[in-house]
Amino acid sequence: MNIFDLFSKSSSKPGTNGPKPTGANSMANFLAAGSVSTKDLVAPSYIEVDFNHLKIDEKYYRTMYVVGYPRYVSANWLYSLITFDHPLYISMYIYPTESKNVLDDLKRKIAEMEATIEGDIKAGKVVDPTVQVALDDALALQAELAKGAERFFQFGLYITIPADTLDQLNQLTKEVDSVLSSLLIVARQSTLEMEEGFKSTLPLFYDKLAVWRNMDTTSLATTFPFATASLTRNEGIMYGMNEHDGSLIIFDRFTLENANSVILGKSGGGKSFLVKLEASRLLMMGTDVIIIDPENEYEKLTKSMGGEFVVFSNSSQFKINPFDLEKTNAGPDELSNKILDLHSLMRVIMGELTPSQDALLDRALVLTYKEKGITQDIETFKNEPPLLEDLFKVFIGMETAEGKELADRLEKFVSGSASGIFNQRSNFDIKNPFTVFGIRDLEENLRPVAMYVVLDYIWNRVRRDPRRRVLVVDEAWYLIKQKDSGAYLHSFAKRARKYKLGLTTITQDVEDFLATDEGKAIITNSSLQIILKQSTAAVEKIAETFYLTGGERHFLLSAGVGEGLFFAGHSHVGFKVVASEEEKTLIE
Repeated sequence: MNIFDLFSKSSSKPGTNGPKPTGANSMANFLAAGSVSTKDLVAPSYIEVDFNHLKIDEKYYRTMYVVGYPRYVSANWLYSLITFDHPLYISMYIYPTESKNVLDDLKRKIAEMEATIEGDIKAGKVVDPTVQVALDDALALQAELAKGAERFFQFGLYITIPADTLDQLNQLTKEVDSVLSSLLIVARQSTLEMEEGFKSTLPLFYDKLAVWRNMDTTSLATTFPFATASLTRNEGIMYGMNEHDGSLIIFDRFTLENANSVILGKSGGGKSFLVKLEASRLLMMGTDVIIIDPENEYEKLTKSMGGEFVVFSNSSQFKINPFDLEKTNAGPDELSNKILDLHSLMRVIMGELTPSQDALLDRALVLTYKEKGITQDIETFKNEPPLLEDLFKVFIGMETAEGKELADRLEKFVSGSASGIFNQRSNFDIKNPFTVFGIRDLEENLRPVAMYVVLDYIWNRVRRDPRRRVLVVDEAWYLIKQKDSGAYLHSFAKRARKYKLGLTTITQDVEDFLATDEGKAIITNSSLQIILKQSTAAVEKIAETFYLTGGERHFLLSAGVGEGLFFAGHSHVGFKVVASEEEKTLIE
């Protein structure tokens, strides 16, 4: 007995009076007869055949067959069906046909269409455009077949949809039909032939539906779902190897809509190695690299590449004043924009503010600059900018309870433990093509403040001298977890393209990053997206955000170090980071 015997012997149509054998009764009968085989053990308990679905044990199945195809297609045009986000059983049947028989049929069809067109013309009717198009296609195909450039085949395409419930089956059927319609494919359910349809999609070459369409060699070749997205270009740097076809991924991120990228991966997945490798290769191609490094991971590479490592701490010689104004290329709104940026910075420093406190902060910032002789007049921007302690003194001088409270929140950064970091004159300028800002020596709650100040400082330098640069923000969740700093990073990502800057955002805290509107917006504004090995907890959120298939989810869970998915524009492939021994020695 085999599975096909079970279809005929143990099936019962709805509405029939025949008993439905249960698994227990069937097994008892087999045991009594002493004829239990391996096939009997793996066979389903029962099969129920309905007019528009099939039920095998507790699973539901529905088969569709294709009857209409689009006139023009490109290679891999069935990709959206092959990668549908639910398991599908897809079978393609290809039968070679004798060219002589096809030529005879074509000759007859051509004669019929020519006669139809000639009859319409004689009757004074407008020629049916569909007949004219079909005639042109037939004549072209006839010529190709006569020359031997094409062969002819009969092609059948069947799709079986599995589901756990009947409602889910109906919903999935609508979704599959929608995907097929978007490809201009016309499909029909194998009503009253569900048993034959299911058998036709088993991997046994058992074509029971026999619904075929004539196809030539070129058209048939485009149906094969083995083409992969190629990301090999003539310019750019190498990111790794395409694991689908073994080709190299050589890409220039500056050729995309924007040069921003986002890298997501669990700890130990190879994020830092990839970024270091990309940075070293970008430097060789003449692109400047700036990195904000919360853990001082890039210090060794910086020294090896002849870069400059800027340490932020109380005892560091490098200082940045957040009140600095752009003097060289300043516009009329420079002061207003700076005050708005300082509003966000102060909320990062002082925490949430009430509307009245926010209004008080605005007046205090304007007054702080005014006391230094700085107004909306661009000429006054050359005056010495204020310090954080000047804002502190303004709050104290207001002699109000709210002013005193805001001054208390600032005191730590003016005369307390953090006074040596943010309350000093700037004494640094980016001149090295490879500059890294290390903030590991700062306490945890000061890191978002330092990252914000450094980002603002970098933004002023980028606007002053636009050139191809890449800014890497490692552990970006420090900024994203606070709304104001997250919004500033998002703004940075949106404006970077205008100044030839590419922002690279890296995080291992994927769930928190994707849980915020700012995090999702940064991903949306990044044309290059790299997803490395993921944890079980985070992969569902990533799959939902990036519309990953089941196979891609499994790949991210089982990926090794340095393996993942590489998204560039509308193309994405599985890839593995590849580095030479010299590069590994330099990085590790």
